[in-house]
Amino acid sequence: MRHQRLFAAAAVVLSLCAPARAQDYPTRPITLVVPFAAGGGVDVSARIQAEKMAELLGQPIVIENMGGAAGMTGALRVAKAAPDGYTVLIGNSGTQAFSQSLHKKPLYNSITDFTPVGLVSESPRILIARKSMPVSNLQGFIAYVKANQSKMQFGSAGVGSGTHLPCVLLNTALGVHVTHVPYRGEAPAQQDLIAGRLDYMCSTIQTGAALVKQGEVKGIAVMSPQRVSIIPDLATTGEQGLPGVEASVWNAFFLPPGAPAPIVRKLNKAMSDTLDDPAVKKRLEDLGLEIASPERRTPEYLAKFVPEEVARWAKVVHDAGITPQ
Repeated sequence: MRHQRLFAAAAVVLSLCAPARAQDYPTRPITLVVPFAAGGGVDVSARIQAEKMAELLGQPIVIENMGGAAGMTGALRVAKAAPDGYTVLIGNSGTQAFSQSLHKKPLYNSITDFTPVGLVSESPRILIARKSMPVSNLQGFIAYVKANQSKMQFGSAGVGSGTHLPCVLLNTALGVHVTHVPYRGEAPAQQDLIAGRLDYMCSTIQTGAALVKQGEVKGIAVMSPQRVSIIPDLATTGEQGLPGVEASVWNAFFLPPGAPAPIVRKLNKAMSDTLDDPAVKKRLEDLGLEIASPERRTPEYLAKFVPEEVARWAKVVHDAGITPQ
């Protein structure tokens, strides 16, 4: 009986202390895991946000770049971390959606192994083609690809990357079979596109739009519901007769499973207030990112959004006949 009373007393003390700890959060530096190499788009945007979030939370936010396995290595680190709010993931479409259907045995379940914090932004893909391709718009591109698909190649930053599956979605919608050439990163693929060794790719909006403006490649279409400010003169796929063929790579914050609700709410508020800061908003939009609207930033929205994205891209992978590795 004595042991039972001691156990019960300890349980009461712990239950009383837990909310206090969550209320005081954070009391020490937070680690933000970026599951990709330093200098990439996700890393740059994460650093911009971390600076302001640290100011709002009153504690430093330390960026930890942990690449590997198309981002799954870094995401797994957070999935296995203590749910105390001090290890945060900036995940994206690749780590939380593509990974679940491209691998027979993903390193984690992106739906059950994380606590959603909030959706941050989306980065639409831009369809770009080699300069020598004799087309000037999407309809011309479609006709050309259908007539020449057997001898064409499209490039990407690697199998399952944010520049691979959007082009798979496009090819499936067109009913064409074009050889995929995966690279170790987007930059080398773009260099071969500029040199004419590739025919097209579905690039990140930031770098793709810059190449179009420099006259290095042809801009064919923006793969989003509406035009984007970084390249406003380029029409969308829908405007050019291919509605529904849209692809954006999104970024969102996640905590390990079981993170306390008060910590989730406090981190979400810092994230949302950061996105509302005019200076931060401009810096992110200058990168070609579309900031998530306030109603889409909530943990509840992200909890519904991730399963929908997993299912959406699983269908793309299945319809394209891609065999999970």
